[in-house]
Amino acid sequence: MPEAIADIAFTDTVKRAQTARGSRENYEKHIAKRDWESTVTPDLAAFIAERNSFYMASANADGQPYIQHRGGKKGFLKVLGERTLGFADYAGNRQYISLGNLEDNDRAYIFLMDYANRRRIKVWGRARVVEGDDGLLDQVRDPDYRARPERVIVFDITAWDVNCPQHIPVLLDEEAVADREAALRGRIAELEEENERLTAAAIG
Repeated sequence: MPEAIADIAFTDTVKRAQTARGSRENYEKHIAKRDWESTVTPDLAAFIAERNSFYMASANADGQPYIQHRGGKKGFLKVLGERTLGFADYAGNRQYISLGNLEDNDRAYIFLMDYANRRRIKVWGRARVVEGDDGLLDQVRDPDYRARPERVIVFDITAWDVNCPQHIPVLLDEEAVADREAALRGRIAELEEENERLTAAAIG
């Protein structure tokens, strides 16, 4: 068993690299004060509920990595338990690279980005493909999406942590831009009406 949750990333080889380059002591102090998390906290659940995309990494039996982008309506990645996430898997392009990788190697990784607020959360764990479970499908499906999910990807959390915001570009998605534009247009309309009233009062 690892001595700390963070040891899932800080392997002995990584620790030797940190020691050789002078950063190991700082990480040991940091982990001693606050180790990484292994369960879904209210903050993590709220963060996940606002995401409309994430990246999932897997690797095949030979260790060849693969990163896949997943997107959907906000909250399409579901919290199924205190250590479990899940999402519906649709037909897509039918390459099935992630599915094949997970059959050989269930270790996986989820990277969640909030570009607007410059936050990112990294999640280590193990993922599995669940087919033929209608009850589970009902938990993760989007009733407003016309396509029917074919299966569920269940992700069991081993560890998660928050990355620093340095160098994250501030990006707004189309929905956020539209909301801000609508608010600005509404405010402009209010000011124009007020200006017309004041002008009319001054003339009268």
